[in-house]
Amino acid sequence: MDKGLRPGLYGVTDSMLTPPETLIASVEAALRGGAVLIQYREKQAPAPERLRQARNLQALCRNAGVPLLINDDPELARRCGAAGVHLGQGDAAASEARQQLGENAIIGVTCHSRLALAQEACAAGADYLAFGRFFPSATKPKAPAADVSVLTQARAYGRPISAIGGITIDNGAPLIQAGADLLAVVGGLFGGPADTIEQRAKTFSRLFEQHHPLFSMPR
Repeated sequence: MDKGLRPGLYGVTDSMLTPPETLIASVEAALRGGAVLIQYREKQAPAPERLRQARNLQALCRNAGVPLLINDDPELARRCGAAGVHLGQGDAAASEARQQLGENAIIGVTCHSRLALAQEACAAGADYLAFGRFFPSATKPKAPAADVSVLTQARAYGRPISAIGGITIDNGAPLIQAGADLLAVVGGLFGGPADTIEQRAKTFSRLFEQHHPLFSMPR
């Protein structure tokens, strides 16, 4: 893993769970708990508000030494100085985002449960591949289901693998064991009481210490 990517908890914001008045405090708590990657996902707010929030998050993540990605919006990523973008299948092409953001940007691509989409993403220059949903998801209830075996099969592409969709502290370990380098978590991280976000992040981080092969390598 390179470009600042490392195995661990991938926190994804949500306008309902992390509204403007709690956004920074919630992400700060996730970072204290060990989150290694943050994605700003906001599709409803006006453009000036999205830019303000993204810039504030970028400053926070930069100080923590953790990359910030912007969901679906390469231009916003460029304007706020984020590390890169995460793109869905209906968004801008990874190749276009690469041209706009440069070779050093992190570009992640949603592949659902399809290895063919992963192969296309790799050809377009994706830095990591995202699969899911693996469990029922309140954030994206209509997202197609994925089988955990796709995580193992996708290792063949030589890219970091992210899992998403209904992931909690109780069901995350099998995804890491199957090949996930990142657990992208929305409700399982930000959906509970605000004063427990840091502790939940720490518990997710311990799952990687216990189950990810990188942590068991000789040093």
